[in-house]
Amino acid sequence: MNYFIEGLQGSGKSTLVKKLSEKHPEYKAVHEGDYSPVELAWCAYVSKEEYRDILDKYNGIQREIAEKSHEDGDRMVICYTQIITDITGFHKDLEQHEIYNNRLSPEAFRKVILERYSKWNTDGNIFECSLFQNIVEDMILFQNASDQEIIDFYKEVRGLLSGRDYRILYLLTEDIPSNINVIRKERADDQGKELWFPLMLRYFDESPYAKKNGLSGEKAMLSHFRRRQELEITICKEVFSDRYTVLKSKNYRDEDIR
Repeated sequence: MNYFIEGLQGSGKSTLVKKLSEKHPEYKAVHEGDYSPVELAWCAYVSKEEYRDILDKYNGIQREIAEKSHEDGDRMVICYTQIITDITGFHKDLEQHEIYNNRLSPEAFRKVILERYSKWNTDGNIFECSLFQNIVEDMILFQNASDQEIIDFYKEVRGLLSGRDYRILYLLTEDIPSNINVIRKERADDQGKELWFPLMLRYFDESPYAKKNGLSGEKAMLSHFRRRQELEITICKEVFSDRYTVLKSKNYRDEDIR
């Protein structure tokens, strides 16, 4: 069995992954930024020629880059956010090789995602937001895809997963503003200065979706989160009807998971 832990930011996905990992130590927990057979968030996705150029450009940390790199067919996946270095511009440079935020055309983006799902051949995984969050967010905010286009895309994903054992555990957030306020405080520095929220707000405000619709600010972003959650629940019901369980965010029992 494989588990996809999904839900909005602040819904408790990392906590549930940790809980499942402790209960099933034989399973492999795959967090955002880790090398994943299905997801590419916080990772650079490059050709082998580009990979050699990156090693040459950052020759002082070649070993560290190699340790966080994985061959993926004719491409290389670099888990660059896990590389600690004081080289100026390194992380910003590698970020440009991610597949998200309009760095690929919608067609190329979907092709990469579908190819990775079709090639996935491992079991016993607990995936943190590897099915919905980053993909749905990108399709809404950067591709301006309609709900139906996104649902149709996931019908293709479902087809590629035919024969695989997996379960989606979706953490439903009933009070989105309160959950966001909690992680605003958690993701702050020692002086209480918020780190995550300003970045998330800028990410939303500068997205093609927000600009096209004249949206900005916290209220508009929260409205987007509500839409995204409703859409993801719809995808579960319409596409993965026999493969999902909804849990109340931060308010579920162990028996609910079982």
